[in-house]
Amino acid sequence: MSKIIDGLCYSESHEYVKVEGEFGYVGITDYAQHELGNVVYVDMPEVDDEVEAGEDFGAVESVKAASDLVSPVSGTVVEVNEALEDEPGLINKDAFENWIIKVKLSDPAELEELMDAAAYKAFIKE
Repeated sequence: MSKIIDGLCYSESHEYVKVEGEFGYVGITDYAQHELGNVVYVDMPEVDDEVEAGEDFGAVESVKAASDLVSPVSGTVVEVNEALEDEPGLINKDAFENWIIKVKLSDPAELEELMDAAAYKAFIKE
C-alpha cells in the first residue's frame, strides 16, 4: 500500500506539496513512484524558473515509462534537488523525503484547490 502523509497537499497528477512558510517542496507521491517503477532520470527546471499551477515543469523517467511533472502550485524555483541528478532512484527509496523542486509560492490560495491526505487516499483507491 502506498504511503500518504498527513499535512501535505496532493494533486490529481500525483505530485505533492509540503508547505513551509512561503515555500513549497514539490515531488511525486509514493503511489506515483510505485506506478513508474525504477526511476532512472529526473528532468528538472533551473533555479529562478517560473512554474505555473497545472503546467509541466519537468519529467520523471523510469525503465517502464516517462511521466511529465505537473506543478501543483505557481511560483519561482528557488532550489532543485541536485542529489537526484546523480541518484534519481532516491525517489523510489522515499518519494516524500526526496522532493524535486523548492518553490517560492506566488499564490498560496492555490493550495486550497489541492487534496488533503484523506481525499488523495480516496482518489487513488478509485
